[in-house]
Amino acid sequence: MGKITVADTIREISRQHLEENNGLLLGQSISAVGWVNNTVPDCQGIIELPMTDVAGAGIAVGTAMVGRRPIFIIRFQDFLILNGSPLINYAAKSKELHGRSTPIFVRAIAADGIGPVHSGVVHSLFMHFPGFRVCSPMTPKEYKAIWNDFMTHDDPMIVSEHRASFSNTEELEDVIHPDASITLYPISATRFSAMKTAEQLAKEGIVCNVIHLLWLKPFAADARMIHPLLNCKRGIVIDAGHEIAGASQSIAYQLTQVTGLPVQALGLEDRTKCLCPPFKNEMPTVERIAEKVRTILTKD
Repeated sequence: MGKITVADTIREISRQHLEENNGLLLGQSISAVGWVNNTVPDCQGIIELPMTDVAGAGIAVGTAMVGRRPIFIIRFQDFLILNGSPLINYAAKSKELHGRSTPIFVRAIAADGIGPVHSGVVHSLFMHFPGFRVCSPMTPKEYKAIWNDFMTHDDPMIVSEHRASFSNTEELEDVIHPDASITLYPISATRFSAMKTAEQLAKEGIVCNVIHLLWLKPFAADARMIHPLLNCKRGIVIDAGHEIAGASQSIAYQLTQVTGLPVQALGLEDRTKCLCPPFKNEMPTVERIAEKVRTILTKD
């Protein structure tokens, strides 16, 4: 038997929820084009929504209101913006304002390099609004952990997935060196790039710590994150979303506030994504991360 992938993990969690927990799963084109990258089981409890990019979230919120703890799938994370109003203005506010919880598990799936409206990573926007728990799991164990968190709490959760993770079978462990020059804090699919960057820079004599970020909100700058930074004195938070006013800047700021040490941010450039090669605006690559590290160390 082969190793269990992230896609396998999501599919089995979904099956158990639908068949054993009276759950629901809602979204567009669920059973078409490979059952959402083979992450959805063929079983009871699936509701195929009409091809609309604005009403689906309202229907999913309604099912959460009656206690079904729905899984709501947004196949392209950019469409999370279009579906955002019922999530932001009801699901995220209902417990605080009305004492009524609206637990909805939003699977918002990102990609890179497939067009200006199919490649976005917009989890930063939902970190801004009170009431959401926001995470970005990239491994099988991480996905199980965030699902258990969802079932333990009664808040709406934004799960920022990335297609680059679906075939992954390995856990991403932190890499810590006592003689490191800098600590990398990658988010989402940049976690794979950051690991490769650390390997490449090691060949140049530049030693990097890599601390993987799963939880974006609530974010806790705990000892696991702080101690490597205190030792090496420099850090970079790397994200697959836009850098300006994004998760990378927000978390970099929090780490700086806690430690008093300079932590920089790295994400998408402040321009539109496009399929045309000169204008792709890809998430930080190994080469771009490495250049950022070299620049920081040279300035110091």
